[in-house]
Amino acid sequence: MLGRPERHFPTIHIGGTNGKGSTCAFIAGALQAQGWRVGLYTSPHLVSPTERITVNGVPITEVAFTEWVAQLKMDIERLDASFFEATTAIAFADLAARGVDVAVIEVGLGGRLDATNVLTPLVTAVTKIALEHTDYLGNDLKSIAREKAGIAKSKVPFITGESDPEIRAELVREAKRRGAEPIITVDTTLRPRRDTHLGLRGRHQVANALVAHAVLNALPQPFGPVGKSFPASFAEAYIPGRFETRGRWIFDVAHNPDGMKVVAEALQSANPPRPLHALVGIRNDKNWRAMLDVLRPMVDAIVLTVPPSIPVMQRWSVTDFNSVAARSSASAPVSFEPDFERALHDVQEGAGTIVVTGSFHTVGDAMARLPGFAPVG
Repeated sequence: MLGRPERHFPTIHIGGTNGKGSTCAFIAGALQAQGWRVGLYTSPHLVSPTERITVNGVPITEVAFTEWVAQLKMDIERLDASFFEATTAIAFADLAARGVDVAVIEVGLGGRLDATNVLTPLVTAVTKIALEHTDYLGNDLKSIAREKAGIAKSKVPFITGESDPEIRAELVREAKRRGAEPIITVDTTLRPRRDTHLGLRGRHQVANALVAHAVLNALPQPFGPVGKSFPASFAEAYIPGRFETRGRWIFDVAHNPDGMKVVAEALQSANPPRPLHALVGIRNDKNWRAMLDVLRPMVDAIVLTVPPSIPVMQRWSVTDFNSVAARSSASAPVSFEPDFERALHDVQEGAGTIVVTGSFHTVGDAMARLPGFAPVG
């Protein structure tokens, strides 16, 4: 119905459990710094769906997004397309219409069956693997790895930054089975040079930058390679909600235990002013108990809340909160305020620093209510 707009520009396809959004930001920024007109499609959004589709950092306008929806409405309904499927179609059409030279496309969920996997990209990459969406992707890391590696394509370079040897081997096996070549494994445990500066904060961003650097070096001319050193543009990389500090606020969209471990490590390294309070809202279909166990020792108080944008069936209940409150009292006290506006007010009382985390919903809903904090879009 759109004439395969994704074939009108070369693409780079990035998957993984955590880190894929940051990796996309590093890659897109480096290509833009070379002078290319760069499309970027990421998900989910924080405040507005227009954030998902950008060209050289400029989001699709609300008017254009609405026009695409109106144009495709009958086909969306006819096909019973999901929100993500419809948005992906709009993204490809809009990027083609805006005449991008190259586009960086983030996988939505999994890989093999993801709506973005219609691409034949210049390079594919999987950042790292953790347990997530087990009802769709499988109950163990190896099963999830096979699904994620489903974006590998015949005779297309495949890169991974997975550090666990067994899971990395599974990714490599699946990529080989699909005919990817060359297959490049990135040692993400390498320490950066002392003069390395990254625009995205946290030690974990070094791993994402290493994967992005490998992707850029695997690109054919005229887009790559970029050489042995990180591009200077890595120091300017930006993506909202990735350990983003604004005054006494820290925002991070961690939404699984692996992501929360990264937040905890970043908090320990940053050592922000105390008392450190956390506003936390997590979907109840996530492993939220493990996430809270990781965060609780790092902060002085936690306010649990229910972001209004979380679907009703995925919201915490009082019963959920009581099970949290009954856990060890040796770490930060936990309170439950289901009214998001009130929770946002309460968490600030007596705080030197406030970290907002637990999901894209939590960060986006908080940013939308704090003056001047919402991302451009």
